[in-house]
Amino acid sequence: MVSKIDNAFFFQQQALGLRAHRQQVLAGNIANADTPNYKARDFDFTTALQQAVAGRDEGSLSMMRTHARHLPGTGGEDEPRLMYRTPVQDSADGNTVEMDVERTQFTDNAIRYEAGLSFITHQVKMLLAATQSQ
Repeated sequence: MVSKIDNAFFFQQQALGLRAHRQQVLAGNIANADTPNYKARDFDFTTALQQAVAGRDEGSLSMMRTHARHLPGTGGEDEPRLMYRTPVQDSADGNTVEMDVERTQFTDNAIRYEAGLSFITHQVKMLLAATQSQ
């Protein structure tokens, strides 16, 4: 029963984790908007989510089990591959952070994170209602 509940929430868990990580990356870009030669970074959320759900994170290695009773695991929490953002307009100091782009991406990501939380909250309420009615 627990594994069915875990499977039901797995996708949203992965999506929220990636959204939270992306929020940190975007916040780092905004924080370094005045740092000379800082290169803005981001990752492709769709690709990262597909890899996380499929369990095929780039560069992940399975851990060797030295005893039959050891639990299987992966080589650690792999974060999505960060890429450099291509600026629309070059700056004199080599910084590629464009505040309009970063604010838009930050806001969009925050809204999608909140929507994911609302979806999970609704799912939990439905499960509680189903268990209480029996």
